[in-house]
Amino acid sequence: MNPRLVALLLTSLALQGCAFAPGQHMTPDDVTTVKPDEPRAQLVEVTPKSLQQQQQRATADAKALPQALLDYKTPEYVIGAGDTLLVTVFEHPELTAPGSQDQLDANTREVLNDGTLYFPYVGRIRASGRTVSEVREQLRMGLAPQYTEVKVDVKVLRYNSQRILLSGSFKVPGPQPITNIPLSLVQAVSVAGVDLTDANLAGLTLRRDGRDYLIDIDSLNRKDSQLSRIFLKDGDYLHLNSNSRNKIYVLGEVRNPQVISFGTTRLTLLEALGNSGGLSPDSADGDAVYVIRGAENFAEATSTVYHLNARKPTAYLLAGQFELKAQDVVFVGPADITRWSRFISQLLGSASVVQTGAAFRN
Repeated sequence: MNPRLVALLLTSLALQGCAFAPGQHMTPDDVTTVKPDEPRAQLVEVTPKSLQQQQQRATADAKALPQALLDYKTPEYVIGAGDTLLVTVFEHPELTAPGSQDQLDANTREVLNDGTLYFPYVGRIRASGRTVSEVREQLRMGLAPQYTEVKVDVKVLRYNSQRILLSGSFKVPGPQPITNIPLSLVQAVSVAGVDLTDANLAGLTLRRDGRDYLIDIDSLNRKDSQLSRIFLKDGDYLHLNSNSRNKIYVLGEVRNPQVISFGTTRLTLLEALGNSGGLSPDSADGDAVYVIRGAENFAEATSTVYHLNARKPTAYLLAGQFELKAQDVVFVGPADITRWSRFISQLLGSASVVQTGAAFRN
C-alpha cells in the first residue's frame, strides 16, 4: 500500500476523531433531539430553583397519606372467639375464687368458636360481637334472680380473636394482637423491629379490606409526618419490602463505577458520587454529570435527565441536596481530551495493522 495514501487516510480520520471518538458520552442535544422510535426525555438543569421544586414535591408526597387511613378511628374493643375473659362477682366467693394463680384461672371463661361462654347460674350467653360492658351487663342481669344488687366485673385476660400480620424485612415478623389499647402503625413496626440491612423503608405495604397502600416509614423522621395518626385494625397485613430493587447505577468517568443499594428514601447525588470515589480527575468532564430517571412507561411517558455542571465547587452543594430515586442512573461523561486519547489509541492500533499488511505485501 502506498505510504502516502496511508498517511492521508490517517490524517482524514484524525480530523474527524472528536466526532466519533470511542466511549459513551452525552450532550444536551442527545436529550432534546430524539428520534421517533426512541424514549422521550426532558432535560432539567440542576439549579437552586429546580432543587426547591423537587423538595416541595417530596414533602407533598410524604404528607399525602391516603385519607382513608387517616380517617380510621379505633372503635371500642369487641370480644371474639378465642378471647379469655376474667369474670369477678364481688362478695360471692362461690362464684369467684380469690387468691392464687390457679384460683385466678378458675375465674376465667374462654369464648368458644360459636361465640358463646358458660357462667354458673346464668348458663350459656353470647359474647362474640359484644363489648366488655355489654357482656358485664348481660351477666349481671342473668345473676339478678339469684343475687340482689350483684356487682360484676369483666375484663379480657387474653386477646386471641383479633390480630394483624407482619411479613418481610422485619426482625420479628408474625402476628400481633389487637387489644383494648389502640395499636398504631408506628407501634407495630417498632415492636416487630426493622432489618435495616435488608429493608426498603419507603416500601411498606399495608393491605386492608382488599386494598394495598404504599407507605414510606422513613418519612417518620421528617417534619409534619402524619404516620403516627394511622391505627391498625383486625385483619390488616403489613409487608416490608426488601431493598433489593432499591438500586442506583453509577456509570461513566468515576473512579469506581458501581451499583449502590440503599434502604432509605434519602440518597443524594453527592453521596452516590462519593461512594463511587468521585469524578475521575484524569478523564471526567465536570460539565457532564447527568442523572437519568426513566419513566415507567417509555411509550407514553417522558423520562427526565437532570444535568449538573460540576466544574464549579458550589455545584457540590447542589449535589448534596439532590435526592436520588430507585433505578436512577448517574452518568459522568468523559472529557474531550479523554475521547481523543482513546480514539488515538485505537487509531494507532489500526495504523500498525495497516503498516504490517503493507510490509507483508512488499
